[in-house]
Amino acid sequence: MAKKLIVLTGATRGLGRAMVEEFARLGHTVVGCGRAHSGVEQLAKKFGPPHDFHNVDIASASAVKAWADRVLASHGPPDLLLNNAGIINKNAALWKISDREFSAVIDVNLKGVANVIRSFVPAMIKRKRGVIVNFSSGWGRTADAEVAPYCASKWGVEGLTQSLSRELPAGLAAVALNPGIINTAMLQSCFGDSAASYRPPDAWAKSAVPFLLELGPEQNGGQLDAPA
Repeated sequence: MAKKLIVLTGATRGLGRAMVEEFARLGHTVVGCGRAHSGVEQLAKKFGPPHDFHNVDIASASAVKAWADRVLASHGPPDLLLNNAGIINKNAALWKISDREFSAVIDVNLKGVANVIRSFVPAMIKRKRGVIVNFSSGWGRTADAEVAPYCASKWGVEGLTQSLSRELPAGLAAVALNPGIINTAMLQSCFGDSAASYRPPDAWAKSAVPFLLELGPEQNGGQLDAPA
């Protein structure tokens, strides 16, 4: 397989961190971002050039644009654009969740995806190829109690992806990916100790990364599930 350029949000922890490891192990170049300075520093120390990591809050449109401008100038358009970054609200009934917490979830999980697309996809269109993967959730296709902001954001990701897939020219694809239930800090915040019964991120990445690398224009508009 030809080596690819991967642009990945939420690279410093959970699924993102595991994907960095696996993409790099397979010889692909990863350009990632995260909000935690310490996490970005650790990635930069472990994975030197051509890999590249930056501290970026994807909820800020201006910060994302500045990051994208640097990346596009130094690396060119990505082959795979992975909108993985996400947060979840603390378990609570909707009427007990503050406006601030609700807005934070929407700003990262939905508006952050739009910010990244707005900043990177025009260059991908100009090059006439590339795949955009917007990370959704099982809770983007069903729902549950006490996670209403998160469900709303991921249902929004599904709709946004469907619209985007109809706007892209031939040669590109946009898909929504349900990664499945993985033992991450986010899952632990919802499931507590029972999260330990699910796969860890590194095991998930071993099957998910090859799956992502095989995606192409024929999957455009797909509502996909990562391999079990």
